[in-house]
Amino acid sequence: MSAVQERTVSTDEEGMRLDRWFALHFPQLGFGRLQKLIRTGQVRVDKGRAQTNTRLSAGQTVRVPPVDDPGTPKPMRINEEDAEFLRSIILYEDDELYVFNKPYGLAVQGGTNTKRHIDGMLKSLPNKKGEPPRLVHRLDRDTSGCLVVAKTHAAASHFGAVFRSRSARKIYWAVVFGNPAPRQGEISCFLAKQPTQDGEQMIVVPHGYPGAQHSQTYYSTTDTAGRRFAWVTLKPVTGRTHQLRVHMAQLGNPILGDPRYFNIQNWDAPEGLAEGLQLHARRITLPLRSGKKLDVSAPLPPHMQATFDALGFDAARYDAQNTDPEADA
Repeated sequence: MSAVQERTVSTDEEGMRLDRWFALHFPQLGFGRLQKLIRTGQVRVDKGRAQTNTRLSAGQTVRVPPVDDPGTPKPMRINEEDAEFLRSIILYEDDELYVFNKPYGLAVQGGTNTKRHIDGMLKSLPNKKGEPPRLVHRLDRDTSGCLVVAKTHAAASHFGAVFRSRSARKIYWAVVFGNPAPRQGEISCFLAKQPTQDGEQMIVVPHGYPGAQHSQTYYSTTDTAGRRFAWVTLKPVTGRTHQLRVHMAQLGNPILGDPRYFNIQNWDAPEGLAEGLQLHARRITLPLRSGKKLDVSAPLPPHMQATFDALGFDAARYDAQNTDPEADA
């Protein structure tokens, strides 16, 4: 491109950061080069100076200076194996979002020594504009179940706001050690991150502790297997890192298979219980942009189904569809 352009921000780009807008329209332009163009005032929004993190509004005009074009940018690489895998775990799909049934053991995002993850696979399911879908919330690597992914920027903005405002209702199923007392109730405490040799861990801290964040979960005992195990239904109000795992450990009923927070000494797992974290994002309800309400449930993963069978828990008898996600536990 050898001439100045004036580009209008589309409705679907409402709220997008300026640097991400450039990455979408001019992928051949490196970030360092973009920063220099913005810093020197060559990039303007509605004729005014802007910053890399400036949020754009629909209808605004972005001045794009001459940008060296090293050639046609390479198209987004599609991995058909990844695309087929993602299609195989779709629980719900419309023009704006996917709800995937995330398997146990698969990371949502990349990290140290994590090469295969949902976020990396999403580029193999581009939307009509060739853009990859966007994550709007997260699940731990070893938590299975409902994962919401937006297809467009506008949808990502909407559902991001839904999760931030706590308008999304989430139900988790877990198998825990012991029987919670009381059988149902609320867990409310402050959590903070603590670095460890193998990553971050959350700890319960007093109010006012540096970095402390309030966390709240409602829980209810759905069924028990004697006094040793229980199937609990969890409804998180907040969405802190490892929240449900820490809360059940704090209650004295840690989730089975939890490598970080299962703190029962001299633990000897009975024969028949499957390995792996026994925590599943069973159901999610959230408002769509149309005003309608989406309600999706995910079947139990194989390792949790094996544990349910071993302990005599009947998922069909207490199907999440027969419970009200709006009601407190």
